[in-house]
Amino acid sequence: MQMPQGNPLLLSHTLQELLARDTVQVELIPEKKGLFLKHVEYEVSSQRFQSSVYRRYNDFVVFHEMLLHKFPYRMVPALPPKRMLGADREFIEARRRALKRFINLVARHPPFSEDVVLKLFLSFSGPDVQNKLKESAQLVGDEFMNCKLATRAKDFLPADIQTQFAISRELIRNIYNSFYKLRDRAERIASRAIDNAADLLIFGKELSALGSDTTPLPSWATLNSSAWSFLKQALKGLSVEFALLADKAAQQGKQEENDVVEKLNLFLDLLQSYKDLCARHEKGLLHKPQRALHSYSLMKRPASGTAGQTREPESVQQLESRILEQENAIQTMELRNYFSLYCLHQETQLVHVYLPLTSHILGAFVNSQIQGHKEMSKVWNDLKPKLSCLFAGPNSTLTPPRSPQDGVSPH
Repeated sequence: MQMPQGNPLLLSHTLQELLARDTVQVELIPEKKGLFLKHVEYEVSSQRFQSSVYRRYNDFVVFHEMLLHKFPYRMVPALPPKRMLGADREFIEARRRALKRFINLVARHPPFSEDVVLKLFLSFSGPDVQNKLKESAQLVGDEFMNCKLATRAKDFLPADIQTQFAISRELIRNIYNSFYKLRDRAERIASRAIDNAADLLIFGKELSALGSDTTPLPSWATLNSSAWSFLKQALKGLSVEFALLADKAAQQGKQEENDVVEKLNLFLDLLQSYKDLCARHEKGLLHKPQRALHSYSLMKRPASGTAGQTREPESVQQLESRILEQENAIQTMELRNYFSLYCLHQETQLVHVYLPLTSHILGAFVNSQIQGHKEMSKVWNDLKPKLSCLFAGPNSTLTPPRSPQDGVSPH
């Protein structure tokens, strides 16, 4: 990880630097039929490696497992769930988006981005990528075994690290809850724009259908008036503008899905991975040392209880060797716990590096609203003069409705 001189615990990344590390696209490719089930495949393209490979969901699963194996003390984003049967298009598209967020978070994470497992996943085009990933991960241990500073992590931690950890965890939990609600509202706003597009399109089609109606009218109903003919002709031409309005509304909804909702989901995925990391840290901190200490006490009891008795030299030597191994294991666990806190401190900093993404999201939302309303306003204004045809015709006493800026209607 890129660290300033002095304290290696401190990071010096900016959001722009992280985003510039790589941009990975994940696109669906045409389904291939297996013997029993259809398999969904993805084309995964990396700007950094200038590569394009085909991957299936199970390849992502193995890749995720190898990341957890090599980096148990880092934020490894979760994968979307696997759905065996009845996977509709909506689910498949949602999973594609989630896989894209996952791989981009991983590709931009400082330690992950420099690891051979990521390079293999993004660029290896040979057969059986899953075994290749497993082989590369099994050749070396986890980050603790390969980091030169691992055994000295305690020296770089602040004295109040546990207090800082508790405060940071509470803060990020609150941020997650707020962003979760923001994401839900943004989804509703984008969904309403898409629903509005569908309604506008149907509205225009119904006007066109009304204007295209060929049912003859008896003369006694029309009293020789041509008003209905004028109205039908005008209504028939309005469908074009309403189709254009529908298109603008749909574009705005899709833009907000891609630029606002997806960025909120990306940030939520990051925050969730931090919460998962905190849970892993506490689980390892509480359970593993307790089990080791319990085993250690069981081995010490027979040693102390038979101090005055004669034991075979080989038996005593074996017991002492086991006790020494257990003591070393306990010491290693203590070092791992400090290294876990060390990594957790850095991951907390990484979350804060991503916080300026909020301004990107709000900017995208505001720009989408401005652009969408501006474009739709132009179409509405272009539509207004055509309404004059609705009030035209012989002996017509009707006048077009006033616009808001014309003043208050006398009625």
